[in-house]
Amino acid sequence: MDDTPRSNELFLFLASTAHDMKNSISVLSGTLETLLVNASPETESAYPQMAHMLYQTKRLNDNLIQLLALYKQVGKPEYPFDVQPLELGNLVEQVVAAGRVLLTSKGIALETDFDPALIWHFDEDLIIGVLGHAINNAINYTTDKIRITIAQVDGCLEIRVEDNGRGYPAAMLEAGAAAMHGASAGVNFLTNSTSLGLYFSSEVAKMHKHRDRIGSVRLENGGAYGGGCFVLSLP
Repeated sequence: MDDTPRSNELFLFLASTAHDMKNSISVLSGTLETLLVNASPETESAYPQMAHMLYQTKRLNDNLIQLLALYKQVGKPEYPFDVQPLELGNLVEQVVAAGRVLLTSKGIALETDFDPALIWHFDEDLIIGVLGHAINNAINYTTDKIRITIAQVDGCLEIRVEDNGRGYPAAMLEAGAAAMHGASAGVNFLTNSTSLGLYFSSEVAKMHKHRDRIGSVRLENGGAYGGGCFVLSLP
């Protein structure tokens, strides 16, 4: 799109609309979380349906975060790409807090393994969005456990979201590889919403650069639980 006043206004309108929608979804998610906290499968017959509704609102929230990530990528000053030195402990705390009610409602245990005092440079909002997407995706594949691990590997920060399910199918692994090469490499946005999330996650990763290194994402099977693994690497 041409960089004209009209196109800039359109970009701003779309971003503002996404923010408004995100705020409304946050209200809905908050209401569902409150209802789930005050209920249980034994006392509320609609508990499973409420948990599924919360999962779907989280997915929609993911999509809106992805749209805003794209807006940052095109360099609009209203939503700058903001890399700051941040403690990993605070990052994980926010991610865990955001997913706690949903995971509990689905009977999924979340384990973490990281140094909370470790500091790294990244855009907090975007990385929280990427990890939120990874956790929501893992909910689809896990049996009953999800694990977040963070460590320095070969000079980069490696964040892993692992589950104890049967592992990602071959098509999913191929979509992960394609996402790192952009939509032209075969990411089908029309038929696979997960590919859309992988594409945006890879774009967010590549926005993080240090010297001659750039961030990346990949999917693999194995890990501590032997299931699917989402791996985010930041230089």
